[in-house]
Amino acid sequence: MTRPSEITRERILKAAERLFAERGYEGTSIRAIVAKARVNQAAINYHFAGKDGLYREVLRAAFRALTQDHIAHVEEVRGMSRERALSEFVRRQLRPLMTRDELSRHIRIFNWEAVQPTAVFRKLVSEEAAPFMGLAVELVRRFLPDADQRTLTIAAVWLIGQCSVFVRNREQLAGPPAGLSLDEAAVEGLAELLSRWAVGGLAAAA
Repeated sequence: MTRPSEITRERILKAAERLFAERGYEGTSIRAIVAKARVNQAAINYHFAGKDGLYREVLRAAFRALTQDHIAHVEEVRGMSRERALSEFVRRQLRPLMTRDELSRHIRIFNWEAVQPTAVFRKLVSEEAAPFMGLAVELVRRFLPDADQRTLTIAAVWLIGQCSVFVRNREQLAGPPAGLSLDEAAVEGLAELLSRWAVGGLAAAA
């Protein structure tokens, strides 16, 4: 059975996630979170030791939601050809384009961090992003086996960026001047294009 304290903790997290996505860290007050979660401030202090602790847990959940699919299938992907492995990596990166709920909120939180970076985010990213970055480096190494670590890291960041520019800017890209309607079929086509271009680029750089 779920304990009342666990239910309260989850309610606070959900309320905070929605508010941080809408307003960013600076624009979200403890008072607003308390009102939305229907709890008192003592509950936030008890479960998260304040606003920074709560934001850290929201960010941690966002990181894991966006990378857990990659981590869960790492052994499966290692058994694929490098071309297919790269294609799967791209498809999983683009998965948030087909959602309109929790993953979308996670993306909006990261977009806030791009314009108003916080110390909480900077500290957490070094912990939570490391496994995912390691997978990306491992993947590009299959194309660039003789490259040094710096080159592999740059290539991994480049590969991630090919997908994240579409995921993070989905709403803006849907309007003018781009007018990119990214429904399920369009996302599949985008994944195929990005995969082909990435394979071609990495193979040519070898």
